[in-house]
Amino acid sequence: MAEATWPDAQLIAAAQEGDAESIAALVSSSHPHVRRFAHTLCASPEDAEDAAQEALTILYRKIGTLRASAALASWMFRIVRHECLRQWRLTLRRDEPVPDSTMVSAEDEALQRLEANRVAAAIVALPADQRRVLIMRDIQGYSGRMVAEALGLSMAAMKSRLHRARATVHHLLQDTPDALKETNDD
Repeated sequence: MAEATWPDAQLIAAAQEGDAESIAALVSSSHPHVRRFAHTLCASPEDAEDAAQEALTILYRKIGTLRASAALASWMFRIVRHECLRQWRLTLRRDEPVPDSTMVSAEDEALQRLEANRVAAAIVALPADQRRVLIMRDIQGYSGRMVAEALGLSMAAMKSRLHRARATVHHLLQDTPDALKETNDD
């Protein structure tokens, strides 16, 4: 199937002058290109359809403001890109949680506390030198350089201890909860 081409300069010029039939033909012949732009730029097919529709509406309303008929494709691309960004922002606002609907059930809260206790037990089970590095770096958020200086370590030694600490915590959390109890009982 041959790829459709953009409308010719005569049709664009007639549409710019306000000819209703030319405007309708311009919007109709631009539709496949605008949809293709939208589907490659937008986050979802629904957003792409909305953006394409809005871009065609803008084309219909503002064709008279187009300065050069050769610039139609780049003008429409900019409009579609803007509309895709606008759709994305609207989606982000719609997806923000509503404060009333974020109530955590008692069961979920208990499970979160149990998981937090498991993580705390895994950190407590670490050797003191690894525990200090892990807490300063991952919990308190200090930079690697600050942790190394505070503990009197080279960067390599700090990174090594941090890696061992993370691996140990990961291993302990992968095991059953009984493994943490045994480690703490020692």
